[in-house]
Amino acid sequence: MSSTLDSKPSVVNADNIQTPISTSMPEHISLNKWEDTGFEWEGEVAPATFERLSAILTTEHEQANIQLSINLYRRSNVLHLAFQLAGDVWLTCQRCLQPVDINLTDDYDIALLDDESQVRLINEEQDYLLLDEVVTEQSPERLLPLKKLIEDEILLKTPMAPKHDDCEMTVEQFGEIPEEEENENPFAALASLKGKL
Repeated sequence: MSSTLDSKPSVVNADNIQTPISTSMPEHISLNKWEDTGFEWEGEVAPATFERLSAILTTEHEQANIQLSINLYRRSNVLHLAFQLAGDVWLTCQRCLQPVDINLTDDYDIALLDDESQVRLINEEQDYLLLDEVVTEQSPERLLPLKKLIEDEILLKTPMAPKHDDCEMTVEQFGEIPEEEENENPFAALASLKGKL
């Protein structure tokens, strides 16, 4: 799901266009406004601002902000959403029920295709989404749900059952464990008949 951002040209560098950098992470990007000129945003985001992620965060450990760098650019007539995540979240270990640190640091590059015919314009390994499936039509703008797409990738990066690498399951024992009775081997009777036949 991830790829390196270094090999992706920035619209700002490629065309010498100065794209404004906003001060807070936008929920959506207006494709009518930014799909041809490019869009960049950089900053910190609190993990709890992602609604679905917030539901699985532990409350027993302070959550640090995630560093996020976003770049919407066009290459070979294909729109791309590239972003870099750097940081960790704390979830609950499913064995010991103590906080466990999950590293989210990774680079992502998702091709945003107008239709299936554009698949031939991207690498086989490239992740892609069809714009018709993700864009919210709000007249007069076509809005890309930026925050939702980033949260989707974060949730894919977090394990379904997080646990410490060296975790021993915490078990409270009540009462004594009964000793197993030695059952007689069912083939012992056959062995005793072996010499008699």
